[in-house]
Formats: sequence, structure tokens, C-alpha cells
Amino acid sequence: MIVRIVGGHGGVSPGFKNTSYLIDGKLLIDAGSVASGLHIDEQVHIDHILISHSHLDHISDLAFMADNCFGLKGRPFEIYTSDEARTSIMKHMLNDEIWPDFTKLPNAKDPTLRFHTVESGSTIELGPYKVTMIRVNHPAGGHGFIIEKNGSSLVFTQDTGPTDAIWEEAKKCENLKAIFTEVSFPNSLQGVANASFHHTPQTLDKELEKMPTDVPVFLGHIKPNYQNQLNDEVDALGHDRVTLLSSDDVSFVF
Repeated sequence: MIVRIVGGHGGVSPGFKNTSYLIDGKLLIDAGSVASGLHIDEQVHIDHILISHSHLDHISDLAFMADNCFGLKGRPFEIYTSDEARTSIMKHMLNDEIWPDFTKLPNAKDPTLRFHTVESGSTIELGPYKVTMIRVNHPAGGHGFIIEKNGSSLVFTQDTGPTDAIWEEAKKCENLKAIFTEVSFPNSLQGVANASFHHTPQTLDKELEKMPTDVPVFLGHIKPNYQNQLNDEVDALGHDRVTLLSSDDVSFVF
């Protein structure tokens, strides 16, 4: 699997893009920067979209991607998420007030966006991928994903504070190649991190103890205004297997 970090940040500023990870050019995890970070001909080739939760930095570019690709794709973007996240997206964004309802355009039978709700703990098959969706410690329907293809697995927690279930499932994975999780705030903002259900380097240090060992760990959702500080504090943990996703539009092959 080729994982392209279209955007690996938890905020927007020149040089920093919101969360969007693209697997093999076909399977998108979150839509925070898919329209601003990919050319339209790349957007059109996406088949399936996994939405971890409905916070704006993970869904905003659904609106612009739908607009960009309207009439070009020939089939809907198939979107998979929790019922809580789907309900929030439809109520607050695709409501014909903030943005057109592209689940009915050009028509309800053949829309631009089509949602599928997935129950926590369920596994679905999307082409060559087997995707298991697992609840994590984050609001707005927060879930992580275990993605399997051709006997290899990847774990994506996206936004989460300290959590447990996904690590128990990850330990059962055969041939786990990598873990993608998050660190958002420096240690000095531990109170903010707790209140918003995010990690600091010091809570991440404890979280690493729960994860499968000897597996590379990649950290996204970096707040742009704290990137340098986070880089220093993550380095100070001394974990060779941990990489901070400080640059957007980079790819990893697993």
C-alpha cells in the first residue's frame, strides 16, 4: 500500500494542510485537504472515502471536492462513516444553506456523494481493502480504522486522546506494517489536549506502551503553530520508531 499524506496537520496556514491520507490513489481517509491538496484529475480517481469524525478539519474539502468533480466522475464518491458523523455533516454542511446537498445532485439516484453508515467494530470490504472501524476517544463520532490489503495491515487512529480498543485489535493484526496516530499540542497545553481529546507528547509516550511493538508510528494532526515545539518534545521521547508528519504531500510504501 502507498500512503500519501495529502495533509497531516490539524490546522490551515500556508504550507500546512488539514488531515487527508490517500491510499493507492483510490481510498481516502478524511477530507480535510483533498480538494486543496490534489489536482482534480486525482480527485476524480478516488473511489471510497472513510470519514473518522465530523470535525471541520476532517470534512471541509468534501464540499469542494464534490463541486470540483461534479459531472466528471460518472459514479458517486462512496463515503463510509458513523451515523453520528453522517448526520452532523448533512445537518451542518450539506444542507443547501452552507453548501448544496451533493447527495441529491445531479439526482438522488445517481448523486455525487453517497453515504454509508458503518457500525463500530464492523468490517467492510471495499475492493481489495478490508476495513474495520473502531471507536476511539474523540467526539463527533470519532473512529479509527484498521485497513488490510494482500495480507498486510495499517492502523489509522486520526484524532484521539488516550484510547484502548483499537490497540487491542491492532495486536491481532497479521503483518502490521505501520500505525498512523496523532499528537496535537505541546506538553504545556495538556489541559487543552485533555479537554479536546487529543494527545501531547507525554500522553503519547504512555500510549505507545499499548501499541504493538516494533511497528513504525507516524504522528499527524500537528497544530501548525506548535510544530517546532512538538518536534523537539517528540524527539526528546527517544523513540526511534516514531516519525512526526511535519511535511505534507509525502508518501510511504508498505
